[in-house]
Amino acid sequence: MLTDRVRYTPLRDKITDPATAARHIQDGTNLFISGFTAGYPKLIPQELVRRAESGEQFKINLFAGASTGDMVDGALARAELIAWRRPYMSDKFMRGQINQGKILFKDDHLSQLSAKVRAGEWGRCDVAVVEAAAITEQGHLIPTMSVGNTPTYVQEADKIIIEISASSPNLEGIHDIYIPEDPPYRMPIPIYRTADRIGKPFIKMDPNRVVAILFSTEKDHCPIFTPPDATSSRIAEHILDFVQHQIKKGRMPSALPWQAGVGDVANAVLSGFIKDDNFQAIDIYSEVLQDSVLDLIDLGKVRAASGSAMTLSEKARERFYNEIFRYRDKIVLRPVEISNSPEVIRRLGVIAINTAIEVDIYGQVNSTHVMGTQLMNGIGGSGDFLRNGALSFIVTPSTAKGGLISAIVPMVSHVDHSEHSVDVVVTEHGLVDTRPLTPRQVAEQVIKKCAHPDFRDQLWDYYQRAVRERGGHEPHIIEKAFFMHQCFLENGDMRLK
Repeated sequence: MLTDRVRYTPLRDKITDPATAARHIQDGTNLFISGFTAGYPKLIPQELVRRAESGEQFKINLFAGASTGDMVDGALARAELIAWRRPYMSDKFMRGQINQGKILFKDDHLSQLSAKVRAGEWGRCDVAVVEAAAITEQGHLIPTMSVGNTPTYVQEADKIIIEISASSPNLEGIHDIYIPEDPPYRMPIPIYRTADRIGKPFIKMDPNRVVAILFSTEKDHCPIFTPPDATSSRIAEHILDFVQHQIKKGRMPSALPWQAGVGDVANAVLSGFIKDDNFQAIDIYSEVLQDSVLDLIDLGKVRAASGSAMTLSEKARERFYNEIFRYRDKIVLRPVEISNSPEVIRRLGVIAINTAIEVDIYGQVNSTHVMGTQLMNGIGGSGDFLRNGALSFIVTPSTAKGGLISAIVPMVSHVDHSEHSVDVVVTEHGLVDTRPLTPRQVAEQVIKKCAHPDFRDQLWDYYQRAVRERGGHEPHIIEKAFFMHQCFLENGDMRLK
């Protein structure tokens, strides 16, 4: 194991135990960790929790690539060890502490994070703790199932702690590590096709900054998405039918790559390709790759799949590990500043599909805050893809909380994406292409085609009153714009009694 995984001989002297390694992390440490839904460290967070449970008083500032597993965000939050957390996260307990003001949190566009770190905007990079599959003969890192911001964290860190994942096989050849120059000297990112590889298959690292190496048998605990239900399947059908129609009418080429955010609806869209014979050779240029990508590769329907991480179920992960020789030529994992690069997304003409908490009648989108105040997860990469995709879909089931909440509202309670970033609004009831429509036409169509029947009358009544009483380009009655939210807060139901 030592020879296979730590091939740079001088670093074998750095192999140690979690307690020794974690001594480099003290009160106030800016801790930068690998992980982008997968590939996060496991042993060091457990050791930090052990220290807290033994009575040691300290807090850290935690910076990741995006969400991590419960043994990182959840465990550290429960131990009350986190002062700052940035950026995206999806842990339920941490979410509660953020909303209570116990953890300071700042949301960011994921494509911008690495450049901000290199510019020093996040402060000093004291310690980087990263998971790796191996260390090469030259002392560089082979990542595991995610890249995220790890290349920049390793480049900038004063100290580096490496957790070698014994549960991960040899993943060499999957990754494409490229760090662009920073302004004003940045050159174009030379990706012209999804499959293009422009960097190295490893993360360049200065071995002199490695202070500890650990061996871990822990596995990623990734969210498992259920098979598509009737609602998500119907949304997927609307999207696939619309794209096919656009292609047949000559309004878009058939070879544009697809992006789908993480979640049940995104998985349903990709699963829809399995049954649809109209899509035989697709490219996926996305952020996180899920189980359905492997299924599509197995069917010969994917030319190339590019992302920053893979979030796989236990069964799919086993298949991927056992047959990596088949997937290596199809899958590319990149730094998130490349997978989410606005420049590349726009050049490739990506078809982007992302989810919302609520959408208002004019097309504004809230994807992060429930009732305008309670953080759910974060904006993630949705802004990168929605603002720059050749065709951008925002999708949501028409209702939530068993039908008590309408996802279509007069005015969103928090704005993450403006109407100018959203091309098509989709629910299980229908789809509205907003591109050729005026704001008033958008409102009329969204109410008629996307809103749930239980809420259409009150939405229509609000809109008609706004037109009559206030007029304007986007009619609103400001003092009444949140009447549905207010109704829910008072009665637990957005439906007027």
